[in-house]
Amino acid sequence: MYKVMKNLSVLTKLEGTLLISKSTFPFFMLVALEAGSPLRALVLLLVSPLFWFLESIYLENASVRLMIFISLVGLKISDVKAVAKAVLPRFFLEDIQENTYKVFSSCEGKKYVSSSLPRVMIEPFLREYLSSDFVIGTELKTLSGFSLGLVASPGLMTGASQYETISKILGDDKKIGLWLGNERETESSMFFCQDQYVVTADSATCLQRKDYPKPLIFHDGRLVARPTPLDSLAVSLWLPLGILLAVFRLMIGRIMPYNYGLMVAATTGMKIRAKLPSEESHICKKHVPYSRCTRESCDPGQLGALNTLYVCSHRTLIDPVIVSSTLKRSVMAVTYSISKISEILAPIRTVRLSRDRVKDGEMMRTLLRKSELVVCPEGTTCREPYLLRFSPLFSEIAESIVPVAVSAKGSMFYGTTVRGYKWLDSFFFLMNPIPHYHLQFLEKISGVPSCGNSGRSSYEIANHVQKMIGQALGFECTNLTRREKYRILAGNDGVCSE
Repeated sequence: MYKVMKNLSVLTKLEGTLLISKSTFPFFMLVALEAGSPLRALVLLLVSPLFWFLESIYLENASVRLMIFISLVGLKISDVKAVAKAVLPRFFLEDIQENTYKVFSSCEGKKYVSSSLPRVMIEPFLREYLSSDFVIGTELKTLSGFSLGLVASPGLMTGASQYETISKILGDDKKIGLWLGNERETESSMFFCQDQYVVTADSATCLQRKDYPKPLIFHDGRLVARPTPLDSLAVSLWLPLGILLAVFRLMIGRIMPYNYGLMVAATTGMKIRAKLPSEESHICKKHVPYSRCTRESCDPGQLGALNTLYVCSHRTLIDPVIVSSTLKRSVMAVTYSISKISEILAPIRTVRLSRDRVKDGEMMRTLLRKSELVVCPEGTTCREPYLLRFSPLFSEIAESIVPVAVSAKGSMFYGTTVRGYKWLDSFFFLMNPIPHYHLQFLEKISGVPSCGNSGRSSYEIANHVQKMIGQALGFECTNLTRREKYRILAGNDGVCSE
């Protein structure tokens, strides 16, 4: 436990102190890929041996300047800011040093953080997650909103430049209470501080997720692993084979029967594990929601009026396809704001929602009379172990509801995006060497249309289904919605243009 130090200001460095790693290459790679293009990222990777050489002969500043130029020249500053807000925080949080952070967060005075990274790349994370009052980062030269890839005065935030910048911030006769630094470094900025706390590199451990300053629920970007030079090389070498593999896996879903398709998909490394529903479970339309009963106690005239509605947690775009493959029969899926290309490639029938409750409800009832239906009431995907708020519409139109707890994992690529091309989502997930899906079909419950429902509202049923799925997956239920996700990550409502 660390004692809270009221009114004590603190100064520290980001890389090598707050972060375990001193290497800035992964963050430049993320910006080059997400704000730039794969070609820019490839150039950065090919030049990486030169970065290593410059650092080995103690020319770290030259190495950082070169990385800044390659990864940022010609990019819109607004795009860099978007990546800094949506992509970089996850990688920063996963690399935070636990002991350093606990000392840093225990200081309740002004917080100063310096870094040789461009300020535009680190400021969103430091202000939002670490509550930093002053972010002392490298400034960039710009022209009409575009980065020139050059460092502006006073230069990289190291040594004399850092000393000059902190002096301007503090003014005359002011001191910072605590300098928090690495034992292997002697920072000029420590002379502004009244006391020192040296971080020992030997005992460095990553901050646990439960101790994050705030929950990491939303983030963007295609890469799963931290893009170090070796990991980036592995991804680049895998990419051609991954594209062919993704195309082959898509063809399997479109042209092969379910029984054979699952076996062939397994030979390509795709893993699908499912806990199927009991064949004997049945919904009684005379009983209250959440109950089960035998077929003999139900009114035969009511049986089969509507087919089963499968309500899934939403992890990737192909969730309904995996449900259909697992059941080994064709089902329909309702979607919202997906690309036309994704609809064309889908091996099952998809129907768009209009977000008009009356029209969508009537359409879903019509579809349920024709076929089984899959719906993802979160309205969007969530990568982390959280469930977004469930729209209650599904509970208002279905009599027989089967909650399906869906989880999906990939080792290289995320199959979701906010800022990127959404029609590539399926390709990216299927490009993973061993994509993994796990489905749990939970106990059936009845919806609002079932007779004798004892007055349960659609909201109560939706919340109950969310809780069932959350408990099955070990996920936390939230009240966050699709609109909030897109506004946080992209500044829009997430409506895909036709």
